[in-house]
Amino acid sequence: MVSLLIVSHSAQLAAGVKEFADQVVGARVRIIAAGGTNDGQLGTSVDRIRAGLCELTSPDGILVLVDIGGAVLSVETAIEVAELSQALVKISDAPLVEGAYLAAIEAATGASLADTAQAALQARELHKAL
Repeated sequence: MVSLLIVSHSAQLAAGVKEFADQVVGARVRIIAAGGTNDGQLGTSVDRIRAGLCELTSPDGILVLVDIGGAVLSVETAIEVAELSQALVKISDAPLVEGAYLAAIEAATGASLADTAQAALQARELHKAL
């Protein structure tokens, strides 16, 4: 089953998105939060991200959801450091909260990494207010 890694510059934000997604799908999808720096500040930690990727390693793949663009660089570095296959790790351009929600639901059905990533991207089309 596809796993999800939630990467945010804020540890609390990453943990909150993980909690939200976990409550939607229960234990059916492995989700890890990797937020903040090693000293508890705002930022991203290649070490935390790498550890999350290594813990989630799965033949079905890992979808990584990020908060802002700078997190992408940290994720890319962590993938290289961990020597993971680019085919098994996909960084999503979806909105963090809504993307994690839709990706978790899709992954819980046993969908492929490509289908889970596509579901997350559908979050761009959600309208919250008229």
